[in-house]
Amino acid sequence: MAAKRNGEGDKREQILRAAATVFASKGFFGARVSEIAAKAKVADGTIYLYFKSKEEILAALFALAMTQFLERARGELATLEGAQARLERLAQFHLEQVGSNRDLAIVFQVELRHSQKFMERVSTTILADYLKLIQQVIGEGQAQGVWRKELPASTMAKCFFGMLDEMATNWVLSHRQYPLGDLAPVVSDLFIGGLRAR
Repeated sequence: MAAKRNGEGDKREQILRAAATVFASKGFFGARVSEIAAKAKVADGTIYLYFKSKEEILAALFALAMTQFLERARGELATLEGAQARLERLAQFHLEQVGSNRDLAIVFQVELRHSQKFMERVSTTILADYLKLIQQVIGEGQAQGVWRKELPASTMAKCFFGMLDEMATNWVLSHRQYPLGDLAPVVSDLFIGGLRAR
């Protein structure tokens, strides 16, 4: 809270927004801290008041975006009744959020994947929290008897995320400007069809 009051939080987020743009255009390995500073309109040394390295900037960018995403996703799901409605909304929300910021999408769908160590790190932290949220929704549907109980909810959560992730990656790599959220009903219908109790 103190950081927000004295402007430090705002400056930190300003740097992270600039980093997303620079990483997207230059690539993580090709980007320089000085370019991030220039984009953020701060002195080079200011960056190091907040981050020790370019890797720490990337980690902080991912953590901030995912924390905000999860907070909003949980809020969206809390307004809905029934597992199917929640899973459908989660698909829509995921793709809409990715499609709303191409720079962040490029960083998350392409640049993050270049580092195995980084992927291992995020997979055991905040990304795991997102998978648990999906797993919880699937588990609700299984408990309600609308979805097949013999399918492990943890595995199904990874499959669901994988479908959304592939749609997002294809959107980034295609360089086409179509609304990514429009694909959500197709993903939901296909996935939920496989989950439905027989």
